Amino acid sequence: MIRTVRYWDPDSHTIHLGLLQDGQVYSITRRVPAFTDPIPVWYTLRSLGLSIEDGFARLVEGASPAASFDDLAGKSLLLPPVDAREVWAAGVTYERSRQARNAETKLQDSVYDRVYDAPRPEIFFKATRDRVIAPGLPLGLRSDSSWMVPEPELSLVLTAGGDIVGWTLGDDLSSRDIEGENPLYLPQAKVFSRSCSFGPVLLWNTGKEIPAEWTLSLTIRRGEGVAFQGSVSLTQLRRPFAELIAYLRRDNPVPDGTVLMTGTGIVPPDEFTLQPGDVVDIELPEIGVLRNPIAAPIEG
Repeated sequence: MIRTVRYWDPDSHTIHLGLLQDGQVYSITRRVPAFTDPIPVWYTLRSLGLSIEDGFARLVEGASPAASFDDLAGKSLLLPPVDAREVWAAGVTYERSRQARNAETKLQDSVYDRVYDAPRPEIFFKATRDRVIAPGLPLGLRSDSSWMVPEPELSLVLTAGGDIVGWTLGDDLSSRDIEGENPLYLPQAKVFSRSCSFGPVLLWNTGKEIPAEWTLSLTIRRGEGVAFQGSVSLTQLRRPFAELIAYLRRDNPVPDGTVLMTGTGIVPPDEFTLQPGDVVDIELPEIGVLRNPIAAPIEG
């Protein structure tokens, strides 16, 4: 299992790419200064004919740990694991998501039933790199919404050609009341300040991983207690990755490092809404825990 992180090194004042092994982070950037992001590494290993495992073994051979993962996380030095210029998301890819979207809509003839069963998936733009919040930092509520939830999603990291470099965890923070009022309000329900986070690591695609065997979980902590907890097996994902990628790239060139969130199968009950001070944990054992606190809306 190859997992990498990106982090800010306060000593050199530069971004580093690191290999995560047994809780320790080994800087790849110290060995090759141009490697501050996984995408150049992916292309280099491919051009050299090296496997992911062999390539990373060579890159950190003889190196000492630069830091522990917990130390980087505790000091808020972790960055999104890929420098994604664009983040996209898919919707209504799980039965639970279809049920939730039907429950929130005010339309009699729900568009979400038709999307769930249609050949064409729902795909929408979520964020630019400047809008992405790093792991550990606060996501923010929308000022004109009274019904907001996190959406935990397995997320694909793609090349411009549509290859899956690996997987990470994403939080597609969403306003259910705005979207439910009218599907045309989807961009406002999805795209706003501090509405997107992904990380904390990139699990590389070596060809040996079996995502269908993974289970994703969500825990929302409020004060000393747990306000909501749920999980979903990736076997319940209705659409194959290849199908989502093909529709994303159809007449729509995407840059290297694009992140595609694949939809959520975990939705809190209708009476639940996030509050400032909540802490959202999205976990998949093969990747780790994406944790973000929730902050109040920005005034003005």
